[in-house]
Amino acid sequence: MTHNYFLGKDGFQWFTGVVESRADPLKAGRVKVRAVGYHTNDKEKLPTSDLPWAICVLPTTAPGISGLGSSPSFLVEGSWIWGYFRDGEDAQEPVVLGSLPGRPIELSNTSKGFYDPNGIYPKYKNEPDVNRLAINNEDNPHLALTLRQSTRITGIATADFNAITAADGSIIAASDGDTFDQPSIPYNASYPYNHVYESESGHIREYDDTPGYQRIYESHRTGTSYEIDSQGNKIDIIKGIHYTLVSSNNKAYIAGDSDITIDGRHKIYINKNNVLNNHYDIQIGAGASINIQVDSGDVNIHTVQGKINMNAGGDYNLKVGGNMNVVVSGSISETVEGNKTSNTTGAVVHRGATIDLNP
Repeated sequence: MTHNYFLGKDGFQWFTGVVESRADPLKAGRVKVRAVGYHTNDKEKLPTSDLPWAICVLPTTAPGISGLGSSPSFLVEGSWIWGYFRDGEDAQEPVVLGSLPGRPIELSNTSKGFYDPNGIYPKYKNEPDVNRLAINNEDNPHLALTLRQSTRITGIATADFNAITAADGSIIAASDGDTFDQPSIPYNASYPYNHVYESESGHIREYDDTPGYQRIYESHRTGTSYEIDSQGNKIDIIKGIHYTLVSSNNKAYIAGDSDITIDGRHKIYINKNNVLNNHYDIQIGAGASINIQVDSGDVNIHTVQGKINMNAGGDYNLKVGGNMNVVVSGSISETVEGNKTSNTTGAVVHRGATIDLNP
């Protein structure tokens, strides 16, 4: 027996309408829609709570099963939508097929139907519903972009090692510090090339294909973000604490220079698990030096167990601006293959159980 009247062959009852609620008690991604022509705008006669729940059609990238893909739909109150009634003329089982962006000529009127009852959307009137970052109208800039431009960090100082005279009279060359800036914001979008996603709280993602200004930008509402500009440069901005937790190895290669400027402290803890031969190795290639400068403070080196070994392939020069105190619990042994010269301006005192000048 052939049936000629069933879902799909019972006429296509389509409609347009406005989302007035998405607080689905089943948390199934449904929305309440007030349909033009089917429903009145008088909220006393037909309150939002009495509107039927509408199912939202999802794209194939969100299969709508077992939480896979992107869900729920991103329809907010005040969104204009297009759909159909799968129960035909009964019009009690709406299905949302898509949203209808436009150019609002007024803001929400919470006393009437066909508006956002919360009074939030639309945010702007006489503007397209397309994201401001995609349009790039200088008269209507996106607040997030304005904040990025106004909070750009400049003049960050790097380490500055002063030239000094060594104990042998030679000059230890200076390693002058300089400053660096956070790069200028590379945003220069041109419609329709910048593809923007923005969440309600202000999280933003941009894939900008503007010729000559291609870039990727992703930002948390607080401003923590990363950006890759048209040259492949990457800028990371962390507004809070930055944690990097690596379960295995970590390797980094820098072909150019590296500058780190820290306002707070800096600690390094090597071999936390006390594994044999987990050394802390520093190697400097030929032609470069290690320069350490403490502007006001001490340099303290302490071994709880173990020796301090220093091997100088050339001269060993020590210059002390004040007194030099050496406390040795054991013995001191010196082996000098050449001459030894000692110049003392003041008195020289030697004390010992025995003093042998020619043993």
